[in-house]
Amino acid sequence: MDPYTSRRRLSMSKAIEKQPEEQIGVQEKRYRMFGGVRITEILAYFMVIVPVLLVVVVIFGHDSYDQGNNGFAEASRIIQIKPEPNDTSSSDDSTLQRDQNRNDSVDLSLLGGLLVSGFKKDSCLSRYQSYLYRKASPYKPSLHLLSKLRAYEELHKRCGPGTRLYTNAERLLKQKQTGYSESEGCKYVVWMEFSGLGNRIISIASAFLYAMLTDRVLLVEGGEQFADLFCEPFLDTTWLLPKDFTLSNQFNGFGQNSAHCHGDMLKRKLINESSVSSLSHLYLHLAHDYNDHDKMFFCEEDQNLFKNVPWFIMRTNNFFAPSLFLIPSFEEELGMMFPEKGTVFHHLGRYLFHPSNQVWGLITRYYQAYLAKADERIGLQIRVFDEKSGVSPKVTNQIISCVQNEDLLPKLSKFGEQQKPPEDQEEDFKLKAVLITSLTTGYFEILKTMYWENPSVTREVIGIHQPSHEGHQQTEKLMHNRKAWAEMYLLSLTDKLVISAWSTFGYVAQGLGGLRAWILYKQENQTNINPPCGRAISPDPCFHAPPYYDCKAKKGIDTGNVVPHVRHCEDISWGLKLVDNT
Repeated sequence: MDPYTSRRRLSMSKAIEKQPEEQIGVQEKRYRMFGGVRITEILAYFMVIVPVLLVVVVIFGHDSYDQGNNGFAEASRIIQIKPEPNDTSSSDDSTLQRDQNRNDSVDLSLLGGLLVSGFKKDSCLSRYQSYLYRKASPYKPSLHLLSKLRAYEELHKRCGPGTRLYTNAERLLKQKQTGYSESEGCKYVVWMEFSGLGNRIISIASAFLYAMLTDRVLLVEGGEQFADLFCEPFLDTTWLLPKDFTLSNQFNGFGQNSAHCHGDMLKRKLINESSVSSLSHLYLHLAHDYNDHDKMFFCEEDQNLFKNVPWFIMRTNNFFAPSLFLIPSFEEELGMMFPEKGTVFHHLGRYLFHPSNQVWGLITRYYQAYLAKADERIGLQIRVFDEKSGVSPKVTNQIISCVQNEDLLPKLSKFGEQQKPPEDQEEDFKLKAVLITSLTTGYFEILKTMYWENPSVTREVIGIHQPSHEGHQQTEKLMHNRKAWAEMYLLSLTDKLVISAWSTFGYVAQGLGGLRAWILYKQENQTNINPPCGRAISPDPCFHAPPYYDCKAKKGIDTGNVVPHVRHCEDISWGLKLVDNT
């Protein structure tokens, strides 16, 4: 994947071929020198030179043999030739250039400082290789965000599982009263495993953002399957909740009517400064079905009230980051972390979610086989929520209209129209590779047949590819989740992307790639949609279930019209998403 590999090989081969020519030149000079000398002198020279030559052959013969049998060793030896000692300017320039190249390489692999070095490369290949498959992001992480990430890493290392501070904090869960001072400043957000993989990814990113804002440590439930999908994001520690966590056996019982549920306690007027001071933990229900009392989590007053509770247990399947931007105490900090507001998931997603080696193998093998040689890669994510409907002609027409009207794929030549031969028979055709992800093969078969049986008006060659077709969502199956994660990531590596409305699968791909995808609008009552799709206003996901409440005025409002960088989503009119200030 290194775009300069062929160039390096060419330069090495030339360097290798150059040495024999130089040796021939030396021999010719020696021959001419000997030709003008008298015979007696030649004999004298001969008697002196022959023993010397024998010694040279003995000393360097094996080295020459080794060089001849190891082209890479010889190439690297030639490449590393140093300038003459007296050529100081050349030496300084070379050193500066090598340092610059090294820094550029580090910046690429570490995503401009978003990631840190120190991880064992073999333990997570994707962390160090992903930049080889993806274009450089047009969005740069702010220095303030990088500073916050480094500070969080230190906090996680100090308070994470296996440390004395973690053990002390967990003891508070076994007591009836907390005594916040005993936790020694370590507070936690425990993310509970919930919903499909796309929802899990975007909700974890939200929980992590909240943890950074409130100086808490994020721990995720998920066990071995989670570790099979993702690498550890933090150096020398873990973000996985230990299996023997004190409250693990109570997780199934946590709900909106639980004794420690924030919303229910608020409803029963059990939350005040006195009551929260005795709490060791609080359950936060922030899933799609949460009620008005649960939504008070996004109010400043409640944030201040329970900020010292050591443990938060959170169930969510939402990307709730947009509503954090509406909490006054977080607003300034978030503004410094994300000057480009619509890039929250783009930065946090690339920071947190690195495919495991098993999943990375699925990604790289497929990419090399079907996408690497294409001049342009188009991603097409098709999610029809009514799985029993099969292939819908209206959805098919919507997809074709979108990709052709937006010039993502070319239109076809009219039936019976003879395609004009190219002026130059050896002219290279432009190859477009289309990566389709769908639970079924119907739409893939239609598009593949279209572009196989008919020439395009642009004479572009269109390859249609689909990695899997699982039939229906199977969240609890490991291999299903591996394929799903691999396909999300593959979509994020494309140049242009089309995703389905409401789909968190597409949101993840769009966000990781920093792409403004074209969104296929959701069909209602099987009616034709015009236009069939529209361009996303930012790469960030949509918050499907935001609160509509003014905490100060204590009345309902349209939270999509409060600040310019929190707007309504393109695909869900009541949803909220982060956008850049315009």
